[in-house]
Amino acid sequence: MKNLLLTLLLGGIFVISGCKTKEKSVFSIIPRPLEMKKETGKFVIDGNTVIVVDKNSPEIKNIADYFSDQFNIVSGVRLSVKEDAPDGAKVIILTKKGADPKLGKEGYELIVHNDLIKLRAEDETGLFWAVQSLFQLLPVQIYAKEETTIKEWVVAGAYIKDKPRFKWRGMHLDVCRHMFPVEFIKKYIDYLAMHKLNIFHWHLTEDQGWRIEIKKYPKLTSIGAYRDSTLVGHANKSDKYDGKRYGGFYTQDEVREIVKYAADRYITVVPEIEMPGHSVAALTAYPELSCTGGPFHVRTTWGISKDIYCAGNDSVFAFLEDVLTEVMELFPSKVIHIGGDEAPKDRWEKCSKCQKRIKDESLEDEHELQSYFITRIEKFLNSNGRHMIGWDEILEGGLAPNAAVMSWRGIKGGIAAARQNHEVVMTPSDYCYFNDYQNDPDVEPLAIGGFITTEMVYNYEPIPDELNDEQAKYILGAQGNVWTEYIYTPEDVEYMTLPRMCALAEVVWTNKELKDFDDFSKRLSKQYLRLEQIGSTFFVSGIKGVDKRNVFIDKKIVKLTGNFSESKIYYTLDGSEPDINSILYAAPFEISGPVVLKAKEYINRKSPGRMLIATFDKETPKQGV
Repeated sequence: MKNLLLTLLLGGIFVISGCKTKEKSVFSIIPRPLEMKKETGKFVIDGNTVIVVDKNSPEIKNIADYFSDQFNIVSGVRLSVKEDAPDGAKVIILTKKGADPKLGKEGYELIVHNDLIKLRAEDETGLFWAVQSLFQLLPVQIYAKEETTIKEWVVAGAYIKDKPRFKWRGMHLDVCRHMFPVEFIKKYIDYLAMHKLNIFHWHLTEDQGWRIEIKKYPKLTSIGAYRDSTLVGHANKSDKYDGKRYGGFYTQDEVREIVKYAADRYITVVPEIEMPGHSVAALTAYPELSCTGGPFHVRTTWGISKDIYCAGNDSVFAFLEDVLTEVMELFPSKVIHIGGDEAPKDRWEKCSKCQKRIKDESLEDEHELQSYFITRIEKFLNSNGRHMIGWDEILEGGLAPNAAVMSWRGIKGGIAAARQNHEVVMTPSDYCYFNDYQNDPDVEPLAIGGFITTEMVYNYEPIPDELNDEQAKYILGAQGNVWTEYIYTPEDVEYMTLPRMCALAEVVWTNKELKDFDDFSKRLSKQYLRLEQIGSTFFVSGIKGVDKRNVFIDKKIVKLTGNFSESKIYYTLDGSEPDINSILYAAPFEISGPVVLKAKEYINRKSPGRMLIATFDKETPKQGV
């Protein structure tokens, strides 16, 4: 307490890690920094501003160019990047000199005075994250994709000191059920960078499509990348199919392009190649890799298939090693994801080759056979300087010696792995599956099920109470997953991930003691405006003020409330869909007859949320008896 009082008396820090009193944020930055303080004065960026970088540091110059390029897009002014500051110039300095080594590779300091902005960090990674915070100190138009009308690009005086809580801050994307263009994959990576997330988990192979080019096995993409039809509606309720051929894949050149794009933003791309289950697309191309020999068809519906790779066939391991060899050439990530989930043992139980493998290797049962399968793949990856991670099913039958676990079926798998001294990424489906509903299913697009709100994500704690301090060190962080059975377009991906991604970013970056959902919500309103500048489609809570069904006797006063002070609400009373040419809501109004109210909230002529639909029914009271 004495040290805290001393710090405050010296005018140092507004927010201190470990302090029990939660100070409100002085800047609308997401994720919330470790420490931040308002300073007097302001810095105005204009055409005379110079970005100064350390000498002989091309990496820092690249970060400076990244900032200058975006500023040029929105202002029409390209800031010059130099190694020495001209006399009298207003400068933005990016440097590794004088950085606090305690902040680590990803930490940074950001200082804003009248004639100077200084970003310093021990490593280029920290400088890149510092630039993300600097963007969020600027007007929201800094995120626009074209030149704006902003006259002054003002940065308020500030001192920020920051570092992440966890090493693994991830977002996943399944491109197998539905595929997305290269340009959107880059945009998705930009969302990660904006929120200081550093892992892009790219799910590339599935029962419903193989999405990565493998030169040695061309049929994986010529056959395995395409399905003949796709289920219409929910898998538990529908037997209808669209009858349309669907598919595609990413060429190796496209993969390299995406990996570099991510690396330039200090994001690691972790590829996932599923095994032994979720492999029907590969078995369709090469049926000899199965227990039965096929034939197979790339699956047209969702769920789990009993057809998996044959664990008793050595050619399966030769095939997978060949595939992984090409994957490792494309992805420099030290971690390779091998899936390992939802692999029924039905085929193995009846397969003579698999039963022989169990006997020859003195295995107990088919679960130990899966452990044998996973361990054999892990040894191959380890021999090539890589590490393996898999879903928590890889615990079954015994965990491979050096494997990391991604705990998705709740937290028990993560707890078990950490207690065995294995590294863990927490991604429990109750909190981290962004393909679940986030609002009333009656008004939301079709989803796989479940219910996870932004607040639920925000309140998630990755380190389970069941772990002691030593075991807790094995929790690398957490990750949000996006499975795309019912997510068809880039806009759908955005809608399902934003703002839940924003909440997760604060979970994995910000110290636990500093988290405050009310404070986050206030900052989120500014983040929505930034996302609107990017052209994002994102979820916001519905327009408030009325229920879905309203019954009245004489008349009803309708008072509508939106999510943003800057937004406008347009509505109709004739059942038609509202747009910016409809009635502008200006004040509470009266309804005296049965109508259907439809309303939309707009920011800068774009609706960020779903339409409100409310019915109003007038009833006459029945005579008393």
